[in-house]
Amino acid sequence: MLLEAVDGDETVVFTSAAASVQVQVEPVGRWFEAYVKRRNRTTSASFQELEDEEESEEESEDEDFQLEEYPMLRTLDPKDWKNQDHYAVLGLAHLRYKSTQKQIKVAHKAIVLKHHPDKRKAAGEQIVEGDNDYFTCITKAIEVLSDPVKRRAFDSVDPMFDNAVPSKSEGKENFFEVFAPVFERNARWSSKKHVPKLGTAESSFEDVDNFYSFWYDFDSWREFSYLDEEEKEKAECRDERRWIEKQNRASRAQRKKEEMNRIRTLVDMAYSCDPRIKKFKEEEKARKESEKKAKADAKKREQEEKERARQAELEAARLAKEKEEEEAKQAAQQAKKEKDIQKKAIKKERQKLRTTCKNWNYFADNEADSVKMMEEVEKLCDRLELTSLQSLNEILASGSREDSKAAVEKQVQEVNAQLQREREAEVQARQAARSAEQASGGGGGGGGGKGWNEEDLQLLIKAVNLFPAGTNARWEVIANYMNLHSTTGLKRTAKDVINKAKNLQRLDPVQKDEINRKAFEKFKKEHTSVATSIDNAVPSERFDGAGGDGNAAPWTTEEQKLLEQALKTYPVSTPERWEKIAAVVPGRSKKDCMKRYKELVEMVKAKKAAQEQVATKSKK
Repeated sequence: MLLEAVDGDETVVFTSAAASVQVQVEPVGRWFEAYVKRRNRTTSASFQELEDEEESEEESEDEDFQLEEYPMLRTLDPKDWKNQDHYAVLGLAHLRYKSTQKQIKVAHKAIVLKHHPDKRKAAGEQIVEGDNDYFTCITKAIEVLSDPVKRRAFDSVDPMFDNAVPSKSEGKENFFEVFAPVFERNARWSSKKHVPKLGTAESSFEDVDNFYSFWYDFDSWREFSYLDEEEKEKAECRDERRWIEKQNRASRAQRKKEEMNRIRTLVDMAYSCDPRIKKFKEEEKARKESEKKAKADAKKREQEEKERARQAELEAARLAKEKEEEEAKQAAQQAKKEKDIQKKAIKKERQKLRTTCKNWNYFADNEADSVKMMEEVEKLCDRLELTSLQSLNEILASGSREDSKAAVEKQVQEVNAQLQREREAEVQARQAARSAEQASGGGGGGGGGKGWNEEDLQLLIKAVNLFPAGTNARWEVIANYMNLHSTTGLKRTAKDVINKAKNLQRLDPVQKDEINRKAFEKFKKEHTSVATSIDNAVPSERFDGAGGDGNAAPWTTEEQKLLEQALKTYPVSTPERWEKIAAVVPGRSKKDCMKRYKELVEMVKAKKAAQEQVATKSKK
């Protein structure tokens, strides 16, 4: 501390002071422990002061505590020492696990001075010889409580500890009053110091969450070796000792599991009864609902903005479309007006031409030439444009009869020449199309270059329908079928058949309809002729019966299905089989059904023959 300046003295600076330097010093050892204590207590006491304070507190506690005499001490059985309350034996039942080693030593000294066998013997009391005296219980008590490991084992199974878990009904009525002492009781088993408190109804969410997180991850030091039924020191051999250790480990693990289940049940019960959890959940639910509502409102506003923008775009598009339609309508009206004007002008010029030619008697001297020229004039009226008609009418109006006749004839020649050129161009186009069709249909060599008559085309269509897609070696089968049934004698290959089928597919609908029409006419003609010949002939035994005149109409798909089903229903052995089959197919007689059956049999035979021929060729 600086001395005060005396009156008359002057302060003189002899040299400049060095700059101060800040140095960071980290405490270690016992000084670090003192630093932590000062930080937790928010004091600035030194390490020695803190130690003195703790020692003084322990001394004051040692001086204040009083021993409680255990009334049942003299009745204890030394052989059952393991089931006795060691704290009660030493008179520390009121302190129990909170007793310090110094208090235990003091209590032991005091009780030994009172109950030692020599003291009692000197007082004239009868002493039991050996280890059967109750003083052995005092020896065992100090032996257990003075050893930290044995004491912890005894504290783990303290008979005075309450392991009960409050019920749900008790917790809901007085949560804090019921569960606070229970958690304080069980906090003694925590391996970690500074166990969080249950708190109050005003505790924050962080404090409550920290409390339950600690207890759900509770690390207990409680162990149950004190309850071991067998002592391995009493084993006679190593194998027996190992067996005892195994049994003890299993029983300890089972009791440890039960203890952790008890702690978990306690925490679960407290969590379910805690009114703060319910309040936090309601607040969280309200917060989520508000966020959800805000999000929904924002989404709704966004959708409304998008809808307004879309409506604006639609309105703009509608206005633009209406404007375009209006402009198009005006343009159409204008074009219509111009077209009407042009039509009227053309009509006027045509009428003027007809009138002028009529006045000149169509530049002819007889009736025949007049009619011919009249036709030519009508042709001019149909073919000439407005400007050409106006030019011709001007010549006819200003020229003489000969000049007018020459002008008309010249115009007629030009129109006829133009018509001739158009006809020639059309003929050439038709020839080119026909040539291209023949070239596309005739490729592939062999029989493909030879003509296909209507009979071959119908046979091809029939074969394509008879052998659908998926048939093995389909186009070879179709070619063989055509070679077997064709009357032209031409041999068709699979390539020829494919090319012609593609050509038929490329035909326009009109040509297809024409081919189908011709096929139907041919079918109708053949069936009509066959029916007539059959009617005129003498009926055979198979076709004789109540059939009458046959129905020459083609068989429909529905009739074909009914016939096939009837053939399955009435086998060959059925009496009057064909009469029953004809009764099933409406509109068809017995003779129609028998004839259709014969056609189907021949078709199936032809199909099998074509397929067998292709199979034979493929094997070769």
